[in-house]
Amino acid sequence: MSPLSPLSLCDGIFFYLEIPNALDAPARQAFVPELVERREDLANAIAINSTTINGARLIGPAIGDLLIASVGTGYCFLIDGLSYIAVIAALLAMKVKPWKHVVSDGNPLQKVKEGFVYAFSFPPIRSILLLSTLVSLMGLQNTILVPVIAEQVLKGGAETLGFLMAASGVGALTGGIYLATRQTILGIGNLIALAPAILGTGLIAFSFSRFLPLSLFTMLFVGLGTILQIAASNTFLQTIVEDDKRGRLMSLYTMSFLGMIPIGNLLGGILASHIGATNTLIIDGIACILGSIVFSRQLPGLRQIMRPIYEQKGIVISHKA
Repeated sequence: MSPLSPLSLCDGIFFYLEIPNALDAPARQAFVPELVERREDLANAIAINSTTINGARLIGPAIGDLLIASVGTGYCFLIDGLSYIAVIAALLAMKVKPWKHVVSDGNPLQKVKEGFVYAFSFPPIRSILLLSTLVSLMGLQNTILVPVIAEQVLKGGAETLGFLMAASGVGALTGGIYLATRQTILGIGNLIALAPAILGTGLIAFSFSRFLPLSLFTMLFVGLGTILQIAASNTFLQTIVEDDKRGRLMSLYTMSFLGMIPIGNLLGGILASHIGATNTLIIDGIACILGSIVFSRQLPGLRQIMRPIYEQKGIVISHKA
């Protein structure tokens, strides 16, 4: 039997690393409301969570570079793995109030089908899931193409890439802070519609830039558009979903977001090998802008559908009151 190549071994390792992510992400998203005592604070809690994640993007790559330079790549992975002990300890220390959940017997496949029917038969949820899929498939290809641009176009190295990623993190952090300070979910549809256009414009501008300062400026908008799309969509879905379907909807949202990134990266790599990284980013940006336009045109009709739900949840006051 032939030995595994280093590439095959890495593929296997990353495959098994993604299994916990597939289980963790939907459960973590569905768990958020149980940590928030007041429903009106849910939007802020989701935004703060996104802010902390993207704030970590600012210092994470820098710490990783220092660790690799000082102790090597293997020990860097080891330290990363050990850091999860703190996360596990925090989870064990949580004191969560007991919630009454109605457990119903039934075929698991039937329940999965019910989740799909619920999500895709309701136009607002369906539109957001489709937009999230588009943004993840096309807009987030920049994660694998930015290193190519940093080396081949900007003629830089690891330091240049670090600056570009940090600029994207600053933009994401800014968007997260803005969402965390919003007092209401009203108007979030405009943000969801605008976010892909911001991301797409940033990608197109970045692809044309040949100077590092300008590239850093454009990456601010890439990060801003990304976090607005992710956090605003998450906030909207978490606010309107029925409690008994929250886990299934968050699974679909995670699949539309995280699940499409590897496919988008594969597509981006294939396109870049044929037409170049800069042209690929231009196509990605145009796709995001077109998605933004289509969603914006649907927005008035979606608002009409959502108004009775907002009135029922007390988000807006009914005209009948």
